Amino acid sequence: MRLTGLPRGEVPAAFDAAAAAYDQLVGANPGYHAHLRLSARRLRLPGGGEGLHLLDAGCGTGASTAALLAAAPRARITAVDASAEMLALARRKAWPESVRFVHSRVEDLAEAGVRGPFDGVLAAYLVRNLADPDGQLRALRGLLAPGASLAVHEYSVRDSMPTRAVWHAVCWAVIIPAGRLLTGDATLYRHLWRSVSTFDGVRAFEERLRRAGFTGVHTETMTGWQRGVVHTFLATAPGARR
Repeated sequence: MRLTGLPRGEVPAAFDAAAAAYDQLVGANPGYHAHLRLSARRLRLPGGGEGLHLLDAGCGTGASTAALLAAAPRARITAVDASAEMLALARRKAWPESVRFVHSRVEDLAEAGVRGPFDGVLAAYLVRNLADPDGQLRALRGLLAPGASLAVHEYSVRDSMPTRAVWHAVCWAVIIPAGRLLTGDATLYRHLWRSVSTFDGVRAFEERLRRAGFTGVHTETMTGWQRGVVHTFLATAPGARR
């Protein structure tokens, strides 16, 4: 198995296989939903989102969509994911008419009829799983209205030995055994461990965002055991906000 985890083309199928137990697993993670809501609030969307159109890139079973909805209850939200099974679970939940779900890889949004400009994008646990993160960050920048913000909610532990140690301990003591117990297969959870362990450090990812053409790049972390492990990477599309 690759040090960096699964080949990126196999990741959606791994999420399909794990979908049935996914909400139960993340629900047992202290702070999981609260931290997604925190990243959505950090977009600082005005007026409860009145008149805004937001993109949830990599929505999974809808936890990040719910976070966006809580931060901007008056906005229109388009939520996309490459895993058909994860998306099916998201669609079964109760949503207002302002939320729509689209089955698509983030690389294929135009073909799926998803076009900007968007007034904000939340990408939770997505970039690490992309085959071409630089190209897709540039594509997300192109989908944003001038001055609109991107929030990347993501793990990053490479810059700190203590946070790497926390990550390894949590994965092998909790996440991987629980995933195997609930699904009978730990493939996705071993991929999670490896892909996070080898993903960009905070400074490297900030520089990746700048190379993709974003401005105002900065990072804020979380609370609890995920302090220094999960972060909100914030960046702005060039130009004046509408």
